Amino acid sequence: MLLTITSTTAPARDLGFMLRKHPDRAQTFGLPFGTAHVWYPQATDDRTTMALHVDVDPVALVRSRRLGGAATDHVNDRPYVASSFLSVTLARVLGTALRADADDEHDHVRSLETTVAVVSSPGGSTTVEELFAPLGYAVAVTTHPLDPAIPTWGDSPYLTVTLACDGTVGDLLRHLYVLLPALDGDKHYWIDDSEVDKLLRAGEGWLGDHPQRQLITRRYLKGQRSLTTAALDRLLADEPDLAAGADEPHAAAGPADADQGAPGPMSTPLHVQRRRAVVRELLARGARRILDLGCGEGRLVADLLREPTVAHVTGVDVSTTVLRRAAERLHLDELSHRQRDRVSLLQSALTYRDGRLRGFDAAAVVEVIEHLDPWRLDAFAAVVFGDARPGTVVVTTPNAEHNVTYGDIGPGGHRHADHRFEWTRDQFAGWSADVASTHGYDVAVKAVGEELSDVGAPTQLAVFTVAGDRS
Repeated sequence: MLLTITSTTAPARDLGFMLRKHPDRAQTFGLPFGTAHVWYPQATDDRTTMALHVDVDPVALVRSRRLGGAATDHVNDRPYVASSFLSVTLARVLGTALRADADDEHDHVRSLETTVAVVSSPGGSTTVEELFAPLGYAVAVTTHPLDPAIPTWGDSPYLTVTLACDGTVGDLLRHLYVLLPALDGDKHYWIDDSEVDKLLRAGEGWLGDHPQRQLITRRYLKGQRSLTTAALDRLLADEPDLAAGADEPHAAAGPADADQGAPGPMSTPLHVQRRRAVVRELLARGARRILDLGCGEGRLVADLLREPTVAHVTGVDVSTTVLRRAAERLHLDELSHRQRDRVSLLQSALTYRDGRLRGFDAAAVVEVIEHLDPWRLDAFAAVVFGDARPGTVVVTTPNAEHNVTYGDIGPGGHRHADHRFEWTRDQFAGWSADVASTHGYDVAVKAVGEELSDVGAPTQLAVFTVAGDRS
């Protein structure tokens, strides 16, 4: 199998620096299933191309116990098709670049073109487009006939794929690492819970906002339902689990599970835009002690702790499991005493009064209310706006009208299988006005994300302030 990566951003030879492979040297690496070769057929300041060739031993695939019988026939397509073999090679040979932070200052944006010589895609070119285009790639696909001499046999399932983008090398490698096995739909080794961790590490920052995230997750994990459910639960933890009570079951993501906002070409993912919008609203009102109600794994808590004017953040969630993950994500056991005093995590349901939630300047309720049964919303409002009564409350929820832009959500469908409802803009504005009137708040409703003239933005946001408080 053959993969090439080309940079045309001067000085293009910096591609070798990013890949940690010198352009003037050919290198060979031993693999459990064969050998990898890296060389540069072209290396100038104007255009540099790295080639990665993986020479797979088909006999070893059948005989090797270590590979678990990755193939049953000595003649097979595994030596030629980009698959999990290529993903493992990327991790072993280009692992430093693959694991580079997304904001690595050395991994500067450049014009990149990648060609994968042979890809197995049972869904054809359409599936390739659906997986790569939402990430900002211009996709070109070349089909290959089963037999050029017999055109009536039609095309084979094997394709040559070329991807062009203005993105970082690290992002490109992470996308390939996940999406090539997802396209192929198979893996050459036994998978377990550790494979979920690999997927989430490589998918951080982009997979959660991909319109085909469920398909990608399922196929990357070879269709194993328990692993797929676990991965989707963790992936979507930024949209917090139930905040209504510990007795309510959490539904696994199903066919109706869809994107919370597909990013445009190399744009900021919607979940990041949403958190930034919430932070802006809270800081604009001078909030220093803040509640994150339905905090999930603590991403918003982490964002707020980066703001020096924020004195304390309390994350609240009904799920003790999610709170443990939040503590791990926030590295609470490693913080200095001063930083540790700025954050706390509480287990509580948002439909029952809790004196620990009183006395805060502000509260954020980000993608939570749609997880509540509609008949619980009055109790939720009484707890948050009536009993806890922070000076400012920022609430976000999906805009149901925007769902038509997602091809896999049918009429009346929801973006997540656990959503009990999703509101139109008028419905959210009406609920917000009723809550504000009942509990003595003023309210302003705003949009988050790209706003389309006919269906609005993907997320709607309401800022509640105690009536008479114009700060």
